[in-house]
Amino acid sequence: MPARPSWIPYALIAPSVVFLAALFLVPLVQTIWLSFSAGEGLSLENYRRMAGDLNFALAVKNTFLLTLVVVPLQVVLALGMATMVTKLDKGRDLVLWVLTIPLGISDLAAGLAWLALLQNTGYLNSALYALGLIQGPTGWLSQETPVALFFAIVLAELWRATAIVLVILIAGLQLIPKEFAEAAEIFGAKPWTRFTRITLPLLKPSLQSALILRTVLAFEVFAVVYALGGRNFPVLAGEAYVWQNDNQNYGVAAAYAVLIMAISLAATAVYLRALRTRPEQLP
Repeated sequence: MPARPSWIPYALIAPSVVFLAALFLVPLVQTIWLSFSAGEGLSLENYRRMAGDLNFALAVKNTFLLTLVVVPLQVVLALGMATMVTKLDKGRDLVLWVLTIPLGISDLAAGLAWLALLQNTGYLNSALYALGLIQGPTGWLSQETPVALFFAIVLAELWRATAIVLVILIAGLQLIPKEFAEAAEIFGAKPWTRFTRITLPLLKPSLQSALILRTVLAFEVFAVVYALGGRNFPVLAGEAYVWQNDNQNYGVAAAYAVLIMAISLAATAVYLRALRTRPEQLP
């Protein structure tokens, strides 16, 4: 049998390399370069203006607070739903289809749907008024109600993005051999013990992937926040949008983008370190 030419593997992956270089690496390098470009040379002027921005500290606080609240809730909810779905004997596909409907809805559309529900003349106020619980339209999404606005964004994000965690965890649960749980049950292990001692450790690779994906996306949250709160709830991605489109300052917008990337990379490194799994621990 003739030997296969050594250049064939490189030729096969070349289109993917060119695609990634054109649509990912080049914009990435340009953004980093732009963030350090000010005047005629390289400097930290854009980062200084970003740190001195009136909304910078609030945007950092809101982004981290939203991430710290939404991501753990999504993992817990998705873990509960995934466990429930895998135990269904009938109708599993239908239940999974219903639970993953939000995956087919864009971020902005989800934000607008929750805006129709929660705005002054929305369905929630109409229902509360019809029940006699409020005297008139109540503002839930204004600057004067920051707590209500925050929880509205949390609810919208939970509804919109929990499904992606659910899909990852269901795939991970299906990889765990049933023999492990059956053997533990024979030796008298309770359901909670089987879940914490067998299921969770073997699910660690899937949890790692889900946490990395959701945390990175949470740091980039924008459309839902913009639809519900506008500038009343500043976040990092929203400030990057404002500096690029309203202020027409691409350097500071690039500085915001680089900051989001740095935070995302740091969070990914923490997850990879904290949830690393040895090959012998895989299911």
